[in-house]
Amino acid sequence: MIDADVVVVGAGPCGSFSALVAAELGLDVVVCEEHKEIGVPVHCPGHLSLSGLKRLGLRLPAKTVENEFKRAIFYSPSGKEFTLRPETPVTCVLNRNLFDKHLSRCATKAGVKYQLRSRVESLVREQNFVKGVILKRGGSRKTLISKLVIDAEGVASTLVKNAGLQTLDRSSVVRGVQAEVERPRDLEDSTVEVYLGQRCAPGHFAWIIPKLDGTAKIGLATKSGDPREYLQRFMHSHPIACKKLDKSKITKVSFHPMSLGGPIPKTYSDGLLIVGDAASHVKATTGGGVIFGMLGSKIAGEVAQEAITNNDYSASLLSRYQSRWKEEIGLDLWVMRHLRRFLDRLSDRNLDKIISLCSRLEVDRVLEKGGDLDFQGKSLIRMIQHPSVLAVALYLAVLSLISVA
Repeated sequence: MIDADVVVVGAGPCGSFSALVAAELGLDVVVCEEHKEIGVPVHCPGHLSLSGLKRLGLRLPAKTVENEFKRAIFYSPSGKEFTLRPETPVTCVLNRNLFDKHLSRCATKAGVKYQLRSRVESLVREQNFVKGVILKRGGSRKTLISKLVIDAEGVASTLVKNAGLQTLDRSSVVRGVQAEVERPRDLEDSTVEVYLGQRCAPGHFAWIIPKLDGTAKIGLATKSGDPREYLQRFMHSHPIACKKLDKSKITKVSFHPMSLGGPIPKTYSDGLLIVGDAASHVKATTGGGVIFGMLGSKIAGEVAQEAITNNDYSASLLSRYQSRWKEEIGLDLWVMRHLRRFLDRLSDRNLDKIISLCSRLEVDRVLEKGGDLDFQGKSLIRMIQHPSVLAVALYLAVLSLISVA
């Protein structure tokens, strides 16, 4: 007996969005979520591009948006600054708890059923086809039979492995920590701050995101060491950040891994589609996965409808999903993965040189006019013709080669 057309595993933004799209196309959808409350725990600060939200067609309740930004300052390891000043806001920070709940409410209105406290342990398979999931709820196990499963479980990759597919590159996973703090000092409401350097956050960067209520979200990710120790050093020892954070009190803290290694090779199988962090649809340069993950999730919901309409759940038909997400975001994911590899090779001294060069050549003016925070690959291709951007790109390439040598 079929319990649903589609079972979605995970009620984060990608899971709820794929469920919403599928339900609006007429499918019977069930979402399984292991936690007792949607949006808890919070897995990222919720700093998203306004253009990305618009591309997804999302209109959010006002209380979901905690601030908007039209300025970003990048600090080099030695304290040099590179500033972007677009004329209008380009990013916002969301209350992730409210954002996730908003998406689930939209999905529920479209007919999606949610099963909370339901941890999916494995896939139901029959002759190599995925036919549903086995979940644990309370002290008992239950089987949900479906025509199709969409895996939005995140970086755990349990079901990806269960399906016999290659999981994300664990060597490229960084450990993130984010916190909300009271009483930060000398922050500008419309400005996001990014701090670079191996001593600050090896393999990634640190950030300060002010909120309009006078508090701030701070955090970082590291490829090595304990992120909690790096966060304490950032707050109390960093020569610039400590002046703003050393008197601050942490009110909330959470931890989350981020995959910076690019998408997994195959995001579909017979009866199965893989979306979001589970597919590693994450921007390797920033660690952001909400916009790209939801763009892929939208495609997954559409392909699910096509599969059910055609009564064909084979890998052959479901491969349309991978073809379409590659067409939309594949180039950008590839470019950002290689940019991350370049950045990881740079010493703090070379990062200082890059920031100084960007300032001298006024690269900010080019980025402000032609940059896209989400589609960085396509933006780079457009802007590489500009002399200042080409000079920085060539210099970055030379420094990376020298570092390897």
